[in-house]
Amino acid sequence: MNDFAGSLRGQTVVVIGGSAGIGLETARQARGEGAEVILTGRNPDRLQQVARELDASSTAIFDANDLPSLERFFEDLATPIDHVMVTAGAPHYGPLLDMEPAELGRGFSEHLVRTVYVARCAAGKVTAAGTLLFMGGTGGRRVGVGLGLLSSVTAALPALTASLALELAPIRVNLIAAGFVDTPLSASLLGEGLEARREQLRATLPIRRVVTPADVAALAVHIMTNTALTGATYDIDGGQQFINPAAT
Repeated sequence: MNDFAGSLRGQTVVVIGGSAGIGLETARQARGEGAEVILTGRNPDRLQQVARELDASSTAIFDANDLPSLERFFEDLATPIDHVMVTAGAPHYGPLLDMEPAELGRGFSEHLVRTVYVARCAAGKVTAAGTLLFMGGTGGRRVGVGLGLLSSVTAALPALTASLALELAPIRVNLIAAGFVDTPLSASLLGEGLEARREQLRATLPIRRVVTPADVAALAVHIMTNTALTGATYDIDGGQQFINPAAT
């Protein structure tokens, strides 16, 4: 059996966007499995607090959408790493015809171009039995006014992931597609409507509860440790995509 199957002990996990939400919880669970963690984020105070809490090996402060900074981060990594998870970024909403070219370009770049760039930068640093793990969503599979950019990115990411898995083999590349997850980002997007959204989902989701960062982190750790998984997209939305659109 491959030495990397079933455990993160002795491995190094990099979480880009690891100071809050899904990234933070993934780092916490990876640490609990015996991994060393390297965290990045944009907020220095929050990042340092989390680093102390998890006894992180190191941290780096930069915007993951700043590609030169992203490249420097990987260049400066002193030792080989085993897994990279990217959770940074937010969805873009609005009618496509109202978006300026710069906004459209930014929306695609922050998800698609960044994904390729992470893969390129990480290729020489990740061990052969390692993983690249990206975040997408299930909500964008429904098209609608205001969802055009989100839907386009959602459709493209699985094919991009599969293509990168072939190009980077034997390094594994996978995608997690989440629905609504109760994170600080969700709270910032919904504002005063957050609790109503939670109640709506508790009443309508087949699992009868809201998906949490811990749920997604558990899936992320499984994908890292199961060495048979590559080029695939893994849904985690509590069944949200299968219920009446009016209820979601």
